[in-house]
Parts: sequence; C-alpha cells; structure tokens
Amino acid sequence: MTDRLNPGDPAPEFTLPTDSGGTLSLADLRGRKVILYAYPAAMTPGCTKQACDFRDSLASLQAAGYEVVGISPDKPEKLAKFRDRDAITFPLVADTDKSVLTAYGAFGEKQMYGRTVTGVIRSTFVVDEDGKIERALYNVKATGHVAKLRRDLGLD
Repeated sequence: MTDRLNPGDPAPEFTLPTDSGGTLSLADLRGRKVILYAYPAAMTPGCTKQACDFRDSLASLQAAGYEVVGISPDKPEKLAKFRDRDAITFPLVADTDKSVLTAYGAFGEKQMYGRTVTGVIRSTFVVDEDGKIERALYNVKATGHVAKLRRDLGLD
C-alpha cells in the first residue's frame, strides 16, 4: 500500500514536462494555492469529464486564488492532444515513471471492477501557499468531484 498524505504534510516537490513542451515545478507555484489532481489516462471518458469540469470551473477557482494542475502517467505528446481536443486551459504534467504519483500516494493498489489492480488512484490534493498539503482526497469520482471540491472549499 502506498503511503498517503495528510493535511499539514509537505507536498512532494516535482519538476515535470508539460503538455506545452516546457516543465512545471511545484516550486514555480509557491505563494499560490494549488489544486493538483491525479487521473489515470488522458482522453478516456471519466478523465475527460473530470478535466472538462476543472476547465469549466477554472475562472472561479483562479478568482479564489487556486491554480489547477492535472497529473497523469501519459507522455507530453498525448497530453497536448488531450489539451487541444478538449480545450483544457490549465497545465497538464507528465509523470511517465509514476514517481511523483507514488510520492503523493496516488499510484498503487486499487479496486477496479471487483479486482485488485495497480494503477493511478484518482486523487486531488490542495496545496497551500507554503507548499503544505491542505487536503488529500483519494479515490474521488470523476463525475461530480469538482462540484464537491468547490463546496468543500467554500466556493459555492
């Protein structure tokens, strides 16, 4: 079982390639609140729904001081296609070796259709301005999660 993060834990640092050909580091976002969400695979139905929900809420999340970053094990080229196909307007980062996903407790054993498999655990992390975990949400649903997160953050 992968170790899970708890509120108050330091958020694991990362520097990863992005959908736009650059890199993004958690340190680049210091001083801002960050919603980092982990999803299994770009361009699949559930992950598309979740990304579009974040896209559609982005303006109000940013108005409340939050930056959104999506992380998956996909290659940057696939993330670029995902971004272009679905007009994703926030950075998507590629963790192809799954080391960052593992550090966040978002890669490991999970239940899928009644079987235990190893893969990305759909998760969302809220990181505060100082780089500490404010919320660590594991096994979230693709549909309805952004609305629930907005309520939990007091934005609705």
